[in-house]
Amino acid sequence: MIPSNVFAQTARVIVKTGIRSFEIPQNKLPSTGNKSTNTWRISLSCLLLIAFLHTGLVEAQQAGKVFRIGYFDPSSESTSAVLVDAFRDELRNLGWIEGNNFTIEQRFLEQNLARAPELAAELVRIKVDVIVVSGTVPATAAKTATSTIPIVMTNVGDPVGAGLVAGLAYPRGNVTGFSGLSPDLNTKRLEVLKDTVPNLTGVGVLKGAGADLANNLQVKDLRAAALALKIKLEEFDTKIDEKGLENALQAANQKQVKAIMTTASPRFFAERRMVVALVGKHHLPAIYFEKEFVDEGGLMSYGVDYADLFRRSAHYVDSILKGAKPGDLPVQQPTKFEFIINLKAAKQIGLTIPVRVLERANQVIK
Repeated sequence: MIPSNVFAQTARVIVKTGIRSFEIPQNKLPSTGNKSTNTWRISLSCLLLIAFLHTGLVEAQQAGKVFRIGYFDPSSESTSAVLVDAFRDELRNLGWIEGNNFTIEQRFLEQNLARAPELAAELVRIKVDVIVVSGTVPATAAKTATSTIPIVMTNVGDPVGAGLVAGLAYPRGNVTGFSGLSPDLNTKRLEVLKDTVPNLTGVGVLKGAGADLANNLQVKDLRAAALALKIKLEEFDTKIDEKGLENALQAANQKQVKAIMTTASPRFFAERRMVVALVGKHHLPAIYFEKEFVDEGGLMSYGVDYADLFRRSAHYVDSILKGAKPGDLPVQQPTKFEFIINLKAAKQIGLTIPVRVLERANQVIK
């Protein structure tokens, strides 16, 4: 039985059935001792019973639903597999079973950024329940394509600057996720190069030809950092294929730069093996933005643990599929950073890494 003081203490009663809401204004609620109280109790009890039965039905339907998660990446399936696998593994740890209660619809630009609007619209058309995006270009295309489907960013460098969210704490809209802090980290990488390479006066930065907003923001920050560090920054628009990379590195040699870095871009990540091989061929010290470049034989990397960001993105997807609104979930920043040095690569180009730099590394590969 419902206690009579419920009516005296409650300004209103709203019973949400999932179909409609019944609101009982305060002036319509019976006072305690009123003869109609029992009638109100019976009516309210019936409404509560309806709500309970309907909630049970919705939960049962939800339990049997197979959610469709869209994944949108500028690179290719093979090059992004290590990160997508981290996302899948974390969903599994959260109790999700692929093929049972969720599937992943993957779309890859294969470096053809012009297709971004087309593939984003395709994910919207097949009515995925949430879109997970890697990088600024897919994120922007997805936001343009839909204002209703939740979008979770795994690693967008500056989501506020790119106009994807209103703010980090209160993103509003349908976009949330994780910022990769790319502009700030590129400044740190430039500092590491200066500490590592003796008498460093010039650094070449490779940026994708027709660079997007995220790359432009990174380069803008690098220019300011280079000025403060008294380093001449040479910028090379680079078509990210073998011929384009070779041309850029030859141009860097002609400019007599003493070290190389790239902007933090999924497109460079996709071709990391080729990038590392060609930079090594020109015997240029280089620092990269992800540890996977060092796994391929690169000299150094300093940056975010991107696998960790993908795992944390799985938690946001889990929350959203269970009813959370993306606009209520703050955009989070990385918490794990890694500085890795490959001494074998250093030896191959005749570079001695200073002890003070080695002491700062999280991992030194011998």
